[in-house]
Amino acid sequence: MATGEITAMAPVGLGWLVTRIGERTARGIASAVSGLIRDGEMLPGARLPTVRALAAELSVSPTTIAEAWAQLRTAGLIGTGRRRGTTVLAPPPGPAAARSFEGWRTVDLEHGLPDPALLPPLEDAVAAGVRTERLNSSSKDFITPRLRAAAKPTWPFPAEAWTVAAGGHEGITLACQSVARPGDVIAVEEPTAPWLLEMLRRSRIHVVPVACDEDGPRPESLAAALAHRPAAFVYQPRAHVPLGHSVPAGRAAALAAELAAGPIVIEYDDLGPLASAPAASVGTHLPDRVLLVRSYCTAFGLELRSCVLAGAAPLVERVRELRTFGLVWSSRILQDAQTFLLTDAATGVLLRRTRQRYAERRAALANALGDNGIRVSPADGLALWVPVPDETRTLVTLAANGVSAGPGTRCFARQPPAPHIRVAIGQLPDDPDLVADLATMIATAADRRPQRSA
Repeated sequence: MATGEITAMAPVGLGWLVTRIGERTARGIASAVSGLIRDGEMLPGARLPTVRALAAELSVSPTTIAEAWAQLRTAGLIGTGRRRGTTVLAPPPGPAAARSFEGWRTVDLEHGLPDPALLPPLEDAVAAGVRTERLNSSSKDFITPRLRAAAKPTWPFPAEAWTVAAGGHEGITLACQSVARPGDVIAVEEPTAPWLLEMLRRSRIHVVPVACDEDGPRPESLAAALAHRPAAFVYQPRAHVPLGHSVPAGRAAALAAELAAGPIVIEYDDLGPLASAPAASVGTHLPDRVLLVRSYCTAFGLELRSCVLAGAAPLVERVRELRTFGLVWSSRILQDAQTFLLTDAATGVLLRRTRQRYAERRAALANALGDNGIRVSPADGLALWVPVPDETRTLVTLAANGVSAGPGTRCFARQPPAPHIRVAIGQLPDDPDLVADLATMIATAADRRPQRSA
């Protein structure tokens, strides 16, 4: 069968199924199939292809398919009989209220994206950007004077040089690739943002992990990592992804003491002006070896592609040189549109309200999870770090109910010490009943029982 719904008792077309599977890992295959079952595209009784046939078509090992089938079997979505082979089962029932809400598939609960409804309007900002100096000039201005002047008062240490990038991901990629070549080592706090680890892997840069606690990277773990002679140390000073903590001034000083004779330091401030805590920086102690990358995409939206990098002049110059192989410079209109948002009083009020809304959403889900026996820390940021007994089983079961959360394993360069999932809160509904239903689904998927009050 090439397209359309798979009917009960009919075999699932091998070619059709392959086209519906994206990520070709055991978890990715299990998530894709669970979604097809949940959406009714594969009905109870439909026969699945054999393990070997599907493995050959996907160019993966039979073990990968067997692991995916085991995950689906654990979630109660498929069953295996001697005569009929592996068949689809009816999805297990979830909370009644959750089943009545069909919108979870449209809510980002995985990537930590901002809520479009909470972003500031751009009309006045873009109009201000059009009035930028040197409009359409061919000279290579790495940052407009207005943007530099607007960002400078918020920088946690005196920066020698400034430049911009087209968003936080490009900024941190340029920063890392400007100091490390393929085969080099970079020390990175663990856990950390999944895309950062993936970028380093694709750049063929080796990662040495630095363990974290509630105050950020642990100095003794950093000292051990420095024995590997990393080219740089990368960490998040506030609103850490995925833990949500912010580094206090005392911990920043302790890290600076370990780094006194060590590598270059790259700080990544992903939440920017939406972060609740002030930015404590190692640059306060080691300004000649620190580069701070601050993204404004979460606060102002993706359209402006706004990111500022500033710190030691040699480090900024390396970023500029590396970027000359790409766009060379960012639009002055977009830069000064960002300047308007950084300096506009009305936008400042909106940012404070947005920060509070995100804090309320974090607290609402954290409290609802607590009511279901799952303790989490709603520190800061757009995600919660949720402990579960089994990451894969939890994610597959949630996917069967239309909920796509993030796997905790992707936040580690090594084997995680305990299973977790990441649940984004940026686009979480403000309806407390829906939040409670989501928490119940997570607890049910994680096989946790609610704590009973005395």
